[in-house]
Amino acid sequence: MRAMIFEKAGQPLTLKQVPVPKPADGQVLLKILACGICRTDLHILDGELDQPKLPLIPGHEIIAAVAGWGKDVKEQALNSLVGVPWLGYTCGNCRYCKQGRENLCDHALFTGYTIDGGYAEYAVADARYCFPIDVHNDSASAAPLLCAGLIGFRSYRMIDPVAINIGIYGFGAAAHIIIQIARAQGKRVFAFTRNSDEAAQEFARQSGAVWAGNSTEAPPELLDAAMIFASAGELIPMALKQVKKAGQVICGGIHMSEIPAFPYELIWGERTIQSVANLTRQDGLDFFDTLKTIPVHTQTTVFPLAQANEAIEKLRRGQISGAAVLTMA
Repeated sequence: MRAMIFEKAGQPLTLKQVPVPKPADGQVLLKILACGICRTDLHILDGELDQPKLPLIPGHEIIAAVAGWGKDVKEQALNSLVGVPWLGYTCGNCRYCKQGRENLCDHALFTGYTIDGGYAEYAVADARYCFPIDVHNDSASAAPLLCAGLIGFRSYRMIDPVAINIGIYGFGAAAHIIIQIARAQGKRVFAFTRNSDEAAQEFARQSGAVWAGNSTEAPPELLDAAMIFASAGELIPMALKQVKKAGQVICGGIHMSEIPAFPYELIWGERTIQSVANLTRQDGLDFFDTLKTIPVHTQTTVFPLAQANEAIEKLRRGQISGAAVLTMA
């Protein structure tokens, strides 16, 4: 099979022929149809997440057809569609798993980071971490739901349900999905982008934001809460300045640059900062259940597998609105 291989931080991926993997006990074999490119992938390729399995097949927004299974897997219909997320394995025995907080599992493994992912024609995955996908979804448009959608959803659910004015810093794949759910639930979304990124601001307005501007700007109204999907630590004090007393700042990324010092007055008034770590299977079940009543449209730019490096560079430079997706056809 063809696969894009990551061998060293700072180097481009290499297209290689490698053996089709065999499913072990509890795993399914997947014929991959599409795999989204997430900003977490950039953090891995750039060495900011510095404990990957090497060599590695990246990618954790996988849409695939079941092609086989190992022992101890409840029989699944061949060619049924599933989605595979970032969280690829948990032990079930540590204190976090026993508390129902498997996203914090001490022994977790992660798709496209510590286990091979979806930049390939085939993959194996833990059957417990494969979500059934509606067959009416186009595979490329569904791929971003498996991380941008799921992490955006987990971040959004951390916000107090009574919040109305919600800020989003970093208007990319996660933001363009979650704004659709927020608007359907009566929220008003204020979008913050890189300075002078007029294309992203227009994309945010077209997606339903009531206001869009630079991250350094103050919105016309104070926010009840803000979600940060960009990896810039300096956005935290900026967001704190814009939230009301008792307001929340939710950090939805797995990596963030150093947070600068800020005066206590920015967090006084019972404002809070909270990080989001991974996801749980229940997050996935709840998210896809929500999509049954709130249809979500994803905007994608599609690339063939062999053009993964080109797609990654375009995403890095902010030249893609919405999500970038690799297809295996």
